Amino acid sequence: MSPPLSPVRTRNAAATRTAILEAARRRFAHEGYDRTGLRDIASDVGVDAALISRYFGGKEELFEEVLTCGPNIAEFLEGDREGFGDRVATMMAIEPMREEKFELFLIMLRSASSPKAAAAIRRHSSEAFFQPLEAWLGGEDAAVRARVLSCLMMGATMNRMIHEDYLLDDSQRRELCDALARTLNHFVSSDV
Repeated sequence: MSPPLSPVRTRNAAATRTAILEAARRRFAHEGYDRTGLRDIASDVGVDAALISRYFGGKEELFEEVLTCGPNIAEFLEGDREGFGDRVATMMAIEPMREEKFELFLIMLRSASSPKAAAAIRRHSSEAFFQPLEAWLGGEDAAVRARVLSCLMMGATMNRMIHEDYLLDDSQRRELCDALARTLNHFVSSDV
């Protein structure tokens, strides 16, 4: 009598690809581009590193895909222009801080010193953040206003990551949120 056949393990390519992207996102956020290896990511997912290369081509392409899958400015551009500052400030100062919302920022921050990663970050920042924001802002000084908004948003994000509550009580955080919203709205509606 022949031994029973072992069960066939089904592979779901879409689920595996998603798992690889999630593991890569976590690794790049916590270790940066240079310290993250494809074997580490593969080990996190339980696949061979060759499968990552098959799906993404290599580490650079995987990194770019991780950047593309992260949040972008589009969610803040929906709705009326007058509400932009309130939407952004509320997310940064009031809403509960969730690491996954800030992971793209961590990925860029921890990977910017790598020449390969820096080039991808510049492309992604231009295509997913600055170009849509500039088009939405309009006007001759849209590029400069977009950079001022970026500086404000990045500064607030960095502060929140260091001090989740900004070292303020709830009332003070509401004041901070209102002031941040007014400042953001100023650069949405005014010339620099």
